[in-house]
Amino acid sequence: MSGHNKWSSIKHKKGAADAKRGAIFSRVSKEIIQAAREGGGDPDLNARLRAAIAAAKAANMPNDNIDRAIKKGTGALGGAAIEEFTYEGYAAGGVSVIVNCMSDNKNRCASDIRSFFTRHNCKLGGSGAVSYKFKRKSKFVIEGDWADEDKLTELMMEADAPVDDIQVDDGVAEIIAAPDGFAKILGIFEANGIVPTESTLAMIPDSTTMVSEINVAKSVQKFVDALEEYDDCQAVYHDMEISDEVAEALAAEEE
Repeated sequence: MSGHNKWSSIKHKKGAADAKRGAIFSRVSKEIIQAAREGGGDPDLNARLRAAIAAAKAANMPNDNIDRAIKKGTGALGGAAIEEFTYEGYAAGGVSVIVNCMSDNKNRCASDIRSFFTRHNCKLGGSGAVSYKFKRKSKFVIEGDWADEDKLTELMMEADAPVDDIQVDDGVAEIIAAPDGFAKILGIFEANGIVPTESTLAMIPDSTTMVSEINVAKSVQKFVDALEEYDDCQAVYHDMEISDEVAEALAAEEE
C-alpha cells in the first residue's frame, strides 16, 4: 500500500493478517528462491536474501523450508524455474497500479492477471504504462517500541543512512530510502536488534492520485486485495491517496 494516512496503516495490519491466513509461505519461498538465484545463497553477502529469510522466520516458516528454498535458488535442488513478471494498468478513479508476480508458468500468470483486471473493471496497460510514475526505493516497516519518528531519525542520522522519509502513523513506522541503501539500513536494524515487519525494494509513486469518493476507494482496495490473495502475486503498488473524510469513513467501517 502506498500513501501516508491512517487507512494505509490499517490496511498494512489487515494485509499482514490476511497473508498469514493465505499463501505467505509460498510467497516468501519464491522471494528466497529469487534472492538466492540473483545474489547467491550466503545471507551474509546477500541483503535481499537476509530480508527474505527474516520475513520467513517472522511467518514461522520451518528452517527446513527456508534451506530448501535457498537450495532451489542456487540450483542445488531441481524444480521448475520461477520467473519475475510485472504488469501495469489503471484501477478505478485513474489510480495507477503495478503488479509484481513470480511464477513457473508465464502464460497462466498473464491470463490470470488479465482476468483480475477485467473482473474489476480495470484497464491493463503495456510495459511502461504507469511505471514512469514510480521510483524503486528501499522500504522498511517497523512496529513496536521503535515505531518512533525521533528514535528512528536519530538512529539513521548517526549511521549516515540514505533515508528519504520517515512516517509514523498509529504505531506503524515506514522508512523510505535510496535503493542502494537497502543493505546498509538492514544492517543498522540488525545491529540494534530491530526486526522490521517488512523490508523490501518497493515501487514508490512520485505523486499520488487523490480519491475523495468512498466507493472509488473501496473499488480500488477490493481490486488490490484480490491481487494480493493471488498465489503468484508478490506485491501490488499504487498511487492512490484518499481524503481525510474517506479515510475516517473507512476506518469507522473497520472498527
